[in-house]
Amino acid sequence: MELFLRAIATVRQWWSEFTLQTKLMALVTLMVSLLMSGVTFWAVNDIQTDARLSDTRFGRDLALLLAANVSPLVAQGDRDEVARLSKKFFDSSSSVRYILYADPDGDIYYGIPFSVSEVQNSLSLRRRIQLPENPLGNTDSTWVKQHNTPQGEVTDVFVHLDHEGEDLGILAIGTNPNPTAVVSSSLTLDVTTAVFVSIWMMVILGAASNVVTITRPLKELVVGVQSIASGNFKQRIDLPFGGELGELIRSFNDMAKRLESYEEQNIEELTAEKAKLEALVSAIADGAILLDSDLKVILANPAAIKILQWQDQSAIGIDIMTILPKAVNTEISMPLMEIAKGEREGAEFRITTVLESGEISLRFLIMSVLSASNTIKGIAMTVQDITREVELNAAQSRFISNVSHELRTPLFNIKSFIETLYEYGDELSDEQKHEFLDTANRETDRLTRLVNDVLDLSRLESARQYRFDATDLYQPIDQTLRTYQLNARDKGIELQKEIDLDIMPAWGNYDLLLQVLGNLVGNALKFTSSGGMVTIRAYNRQEPNPNNPHHLINRVRVEVSDTGSGISLEDQKRIFDRFFRIENKVHTLEGTGLGLSIVRNIVEKHHSCVHVQSELGVGTTFWFDLSVFQDKCDLPEVLTIESFSQPKQVSSGDVVAIAYP
Repeated sequence: MELFLRAIATVRQWWSEFTLQTKLMALVTLMVSLLMSGVTFWAVNDIQTDARLSDTRFGRDLALLLAANVSPLVAQGDRDEVARLSKKFFDSSSSVRYILYADPDGDIYYGIPFSVSEVQNSLSLRRRIQLPENPLGNTDSTWVKQHNTPQGEVTDVFVHLDHEGEDLGILAIGTNPNPTAVVSSSLTLDVTTAVFVSIWMMVILGAASNVVTITRPLKELVVGVQSIASGNFKQRIDLPFGGELGELIRSFNDMAKRLESYEEQNIEELTAEKAKLEALVSAIADGAILLDSDLKVILANPAAIKILQWQDQSAIGIDIMTILPKAVNTEISMPLMEIAKGEREGAEFRITTVLESGEISLRFLIMSVLSASNTIKGIAMTVQDITREVELNAAQSRFISNVSHELRTPLFNIKSFIETLYEYGDELSDEQKHEFLDTANRETDRLTRLVNDVLDLSRLESARQYRFDATDLYQPIDQTLRTYQLNARDKGIELQKEIDLDIMPAWGNYDLLLQVLGNLVGNALKFTSSGGMVTIRAYNRQEPNPNNPHHLINRVRVEVSDTGSGISLEDQKRIFDRFFRIENKVHTLEGTGLGLSIVRNIVEKHHSCVHVQSELGVGTTFWFDLSVFQDKCDLPEVLTIESFSQPKQVSSGDVVAIAYP
């Protein structure tokens, strides 16, 4: 059964590989061959039927003739004459196969050719013929039948022998078939078989030839075309055919080769363009996000990932509504849906939200991406971190407010005292006039300092170049001490210095370093109460070279320490920002909020960073490192917190803040 199923499966697979044309040709051939075979077998059957009838008539006539001649002899009991006459009758015709005589009881008493084996092989009888009393069911005295033998179909004729009403027994004669009819029938059958086989041989050969010469190349071409259509331009057809089919195969191979070459060129160009676009998008400082029409993220550049803090998750293929901060999602969800539906072209939002890094302000620019047919293909989003801009605007507003206040107060005082002198000068004493003029002079100096701070900061933040050279720190430190000595004495503050005797010359600008020391000492005196101390330190130190760990770099550290009120941790993060005034929250002293910002800019120009260490109620220390003049070339290209060590005296509860460029 399993072999039969396998055979059926093989035939089905074999049949499925045929083309429609081959299948139709096979079906037509089958119908024609069946029709011809049917007609042939009908003709052969008709011939055999006619031959059988002819044999039956011939055998009956022959048996009746012999019976008429031998009946008198049998009645007389002259069996010798019966045998002679039967032998003569048998020899005179080749159609007679046998002659048998039986008595009324059916016992065979004579036969030609007579032998037990012959009788058994011819009639399958054992020396006896058993017949019904009336085998034909009528008055006819003959009975005819046929049986097959290895030599062909034999006609058996049985005749009752009687003479003058006496039953003498039975005469049985067997006749061979008509040789002409047999030959004709056999010839017709052989011709039909030969024609049938020939037709199918032609069909099989035609199908095989069709498969080899047409179907196989066509299938190869179909597979090749499908492969080319799917983008596999490396497909080739290697079949040894000539003529038109061979030309078609060669043309296909040439086409595939050109397409492969074009594809390689296009891929190279597309790859180059893609690399350019990716580099361009990656280099954009603003965040760039591309969404499809279902609001799923297709592209997000590094800036967008950093701004929206998507580093820990893959945003590609995710619905943007599920990964945006809650405040942002609430604000832009409806406009995004409207843009995706084509109800609006774009939108702009400014949103303040809280992320892991803290509170930030974002600007979203949203535009729809349209196809050539003006259908929505996606949405482009630009995300800008405007936190710094917002802070600068707020700082600018604070600065304007501070400057306005600082300008208004001295201007009001100056105007008030001058108006008083102008209107009541004759009524005032000399001491009062001197006091009024002294107050106006101090207020004028205050205005001058404010304007100078603003100008200094503007100049430092410009592209102006400064000359740097070997600077002996004794001089700017001594000049600073002389400048602020009287101020410190008036407030009851001790102002001192601690400088290494072998201090090395620093690489810097004398005037700028003098301004740094002046601002730091001025701030220290401002926030130190009477009885306190302000100290300027300068000492040599060494640190590993980031570019060569085996080589140490010489540095000069400058510190300004006080025992004043200190700075809170929250304020330490912002004291170096422009226009920030710590006095607004803790103190009531005057100031523009520009001093430490100026200090930071100057120190940065010396390729260094300014640090602060402070504790409320204990004091504050500002310090920075300067490169030694002969080692300035060893200065690292990028300064980090690891580039600097702590000052000489640091308590366990101190906090260090660093101002970066």
